[in-house]
Amino acid sequence: MLTKNIFYESFDIKKKKFSVNSSTKYFNLNNLIRKFPFLDSFTSKYKYSFKKKKLESFKKYSEINLIGMGGSILGSEAIYDFLNYKIKKKFHFFNNLQNYKNLKSNKKKLNIIISKSGNTLETFSNLNLILTHQNKNKNLIITENQRNILSKLANKLKADVIEHKNYIGGRYSVLSEVGMVPAELMGLNEKKFKRLNQLVKNKSFINTLIKNVISIRQSMSLGKNNFVIINYDETLNNFLKWYQQLAAESLGKKGKGFFPIISTMPKDNHSLLQLFLDGPQNNFFTFFSSNETNSLKFKKSLTYKEFKVLDKKKIDDVLYAQKKATQNVFRKKKIPFRSFKIINRNEETLGELFTFFVLETLVLSSYLKVNPVDQPSVELIKKETKKILK
Repeated sequence: MLTKNIFYESFDIKKKKFSVNSSTKYFNLNNLIRKFPFLDSFTSKYKYSFKKKKLESFKKYSEINLIGMGGSILGSEAIYDFLNYKIKKKFHFFNNLQNYKNLKSNKKKLNIIISKSGNTLETFSNLNLILTHQNKNKNLIITENQRNILSKLANKLKADVIEHKNYIGGRYSVLSEVGMVPAELMGLNEKKFKRLNQLVKNKSFINTLIKNVISIRQSMSLGKNNFVIINYDETLNNFLKWYQQLAAESLGKKGKGFFPIISTMPKDNHSLLQLFLDGPQNNFFTFFSSNETNSLKFKKSLTYKEFKVLDKKKIDDVLYAQKKATQNVFRKKKIPFRSFKIINRNEETLGELFTFFVLETLVLSSYLKVNPVDQPSVELIKKETKKILK
């Protein structure tokens, strides 16, 4: 077990000997926050830049537009999908540029506009469209406390503004104001997401984390630079997109890093699995699944004798069998993998997943000797785009 909420199965690969104790200094909470200040937002003592009372007036809205790009929105999408069974409000996510249809609405909604810099081109493009077609909406802006386009617009729209701490980058902001303001408005408990304090004291958790980093490093040294995520739980898709950005932007520098690929199962059994099993062995694999108890049941009268195996079975039974079969074949072919299975679907579980993969990424960045908080090439694209538009 990784935690009581997450069952973990390790890579099927020989690991180098290492001492967990020699690495525990790295995971001292004060040392971690000193080295990576944004991790403060993962703790229970994090001080938000707003009072919770400020959110009370926004809780009356049953529909909310969330407008942002990358790390400003991916964490909230992950939370919304994973915990959707607890959420009674309707959220609309504007996270890309496209010709949106049916934007017109007479219903008064809340717009939450998030941009750390306050100058994100795509965010302003989407906001422009929404304000054009939904001019009755209330606006809440989350941005840095500095002069930028969003702060100027806030005055014009008479919008409320919440400060985006300037030391917290987008892909590390999910447990800060950026992710927790939407979570609170979803009716969730932000305190339950904060698991770093407990996890750094858990030797089993830290032990597993270090073993994973060593296994990934070994795989990369063997030329396995594709990180393939085999996912059997659709409610985790947006969490995995959040992770995809985290790994790609934090580690993909100086010719280093790995390519995070999300494969949705069992759909990809019929397209990509052949390549994974018999193609170039330059991948390392991670399975994701969940322990669902309320999945749909098959009707006996509609199953033919050829599919009698479906009698009294549920969708989750088929997914489990397919995952187990795939892992069995991986073992027979001696393809290494690791596996995470969600036991409990709650805020704590998602907080533990966010924390584990952020810590794993930070430790990997130390091994790879890259800066995990910048993204210089992305900034080049932003500048070039604005130059072309002019």
